[in-house]
Amino acid sequence: MARYTDEQCRICRREGQKLFLKGSRCYSDKCSISRRNYAPGQHGQKRAKLSEYGTQLREKQKTKSYYGVGEKQFRGYFQMASNKKGVTGDNLLESRLDNVVYRLGFGASRAQARQLVNHGQFAVNGKKVDIPSYLVKAGDVITVRENKKENGAIKANIEANSARPVPAWLELN
Repeated sequence: MARYTDEQCRICRREGQKLFLKGSRCYSDKCSISRRNYAPGQHGQKRAKLSEYGTQLREKQKTKSYYGVGEKQFRGYFQMASNKKGVTGDNLLESRLDNVVYRLGFGASRAQARQLVNHGQFAVNGKKVDIPSYLVKAGDVITVRENKKENGAIKANIEANSARPVPAWLELN
């Protein structure tokens, strides 16, 4: 699976808004959007006049980079979300385990939450899960594994993200 491993702030500048891909850096004055609020590259400062297709493409690319998924995987998620009842955009990628871990405040960014899941820090319904794209269902219980409870990164993230609100569809205990 290919993942974008180059500069994350470049994506924010391309989209023209903060995507919070770098965790706490996006909240500080070091954020690239607050320093240079124009697209990256040689032609970044020119006026961009987008067509309707261009606008839709930018929104799709923004969503893909926000959650860190590729094109093929994104199409599968979109197909599943469009088959569900409700707003397709709300159903799209919110049930991935790495996203749920980020939303609960265990990770400073989605990339860090993905790494924590990949390293086997969490259990779903008592079973170790180390697949970031694992789809969490309603009623699943996500816990930090017993032997990983002393992880300093998780403790620091919980303290730092305590002010960040947890979505209504999740419950943090």
